[in-house]
Amino acid sequence: MSESGLTAGGRFKISTFSTGANCVEVGELSDGSIVVRHSKGGDGGEVLRFTAGEWTAFVAGVKAGEFDSF
Repeated sequence: MSESGLTAGGRFKISTFSTGANCVEVGELSDGSIVVRHSKGGDGGEVLRFTAGEWTAFVAGVKAGEFDSF
């Protein structure tokens, strides 16, 4: 992942698998929450915000293959 910009006290990272219009960024805010956004929105775009616990549960599900059908 490479770093993108700063927003709301957090630093976003873009996956090295992202290409062209397929750029999803993930960042951690100073309060420990995780935010996800599309890179084309920049610092003013919409973000989804998750608690650290929600994000941990989601990542564990991804690693366990629970979302492979998508």
